[in-house]
Amino acid sequence: MAEQKKDTPTKYFADQFDDEEVLFVFRKHPVVMRKGLIFGLLGPLVGVLPTLARPAYGMKIFTYGLLIGLGAGIIIFFPSWIGWHFSVFIVTNQRFLQIKQKGLFKRSVSDLGLRQIQSVSYEVLGIQETLLGFGTIIMRTYVGEIVIHDVHHPAKIQKKFVEILRELGITTNDYPGSVLNQTEAHGQIE
Repeated sequence: MAEQKKDTPTKYFADQFDDEEVLFVFRKHPVVMRKGLIFGLLGPLVGVLPTLARPAYGMKIFTYGLLIGLGAGIIIFFPSWIGWHFSVFIVTNQRFLQIKQKGLFKRSVSDLGLRQIQSVSYEVLGIQETLLGFGTIIMRTYVGEIVIHDVHHPAKIQKKFVEILRELGITTNDYPGSVLNQTEAHGQIE
């Protein structure tokens, strides 16, 4: 029975094929949780406001208000954390998967074959992205662009992604079968 487990490949996610190997996993920068964090931090503040307005309530009411505010803040922040933690991007030896979690009950999965990717680039715009180390990854495909905003260390991720494509023998260049590529292949350019 132990030998059967060794023969069965490990599955890292539910949609993984039996002959598929996970090569790289990344997620967005934690900065995507900033709105939930800001609203979550308002909970403890609102919880202690009664004792700040009327100090006669004492330390007991302050403590209860703080604890209730912390609980409310965690509840407010939790959906943002769920959305960040369960939204992942997976590169396998066959495809690129984009799993997006929005709140508790909305999940979307996009699947793209690696051979459909023409180019992978990144951009870091503005002082906030530069200082906090996040940016945007742009993948050009045959049918359009996939844009992933707020990615942690976009230069490292872009480099790793291109290395994986090269190792698999996938070149990132113009559309295959375009007129220019066909004429170059036949030596018909004047």
